[in-house]
Formats: sequence, C-alpha cells, structure tokens
Amino acid sequence: MTEFVVNMENQPGRLAALTEALAASGVNIEALTAYGHDGEGTVRLIVNDASATRRVLNDAALQHHELPVLTALLRHRPGELAKLTRAIADAGVNIDAIYVMRANSDGVEFAIALDEPASVLPEL
Repeated sequence: MTEFVVNMENQPGRLAALTEALAASGVNIEALTAYGHDGEGTVRLIVNDASATRRVLNDAALQHHELPVLTALLRHRPGELAKLTRAIADAGVNIDAIYVMRANSDGVEFAIALDEPASVLPEL
C-alpha cells in the first residue's frame, strides 16, 4: 500500500479538482487528510490504485511524493497501539503519518505511512 503526499495551493476548488480527477480515473480514496497553512495545502491520501493516482498527479503537474504504508488490525483495547508504535520505533523506523481506516467491535485497522519499507520491520 502507498500513501501519496500532495502539495498544492490552498485555494477554493483545488481539493475538488484533485478528487474529481481521481474519480474520473476510477480511483477510490481509502483514507485522506488535508490541511492548509500560509496559503499552501497538503493532501495525504491512500488509494486503491497507485498507478492511476500517480498518472493523475503527474498529468496535473502536482508536486507529490510517496511513502510505503503498513496496515495493522489491532484489538480494540488499551495499549495495543502503544505496542505497535513501540515495535516500529525500536526497529528505528519513523512514522510519517497514521490513519484510522476502520473501527468496529472486531478491532481498529490502522494505516501507517513509514519512512522506510515495512519489510525492514520485525514480524509485528
């Protein structure tokens, strides 16, 4: 799984144009966060089709970069996320972003964008 970090102007319609272009290419957004600061906007998204997303971003000449994403389904109880984030930290891997993908009685699914491939982590 891949996270795309997109930088653009923080202006009305920019996020709408991006999401419309992704939709027109058949891309489903699995998770998204967006924020603005001093006229600049950052959109972080996880999608179902990395190749199509890459094409959309390149065609729109949007500055972006990609990060590998680890997913983890944790039991819904105190300390589970603490154990996971400690294991990642102890492996010397930095967490760049974390998303709650789904939550229900079975647990909470997280997506964690890492500064290195998940393959460098021990079995979690």
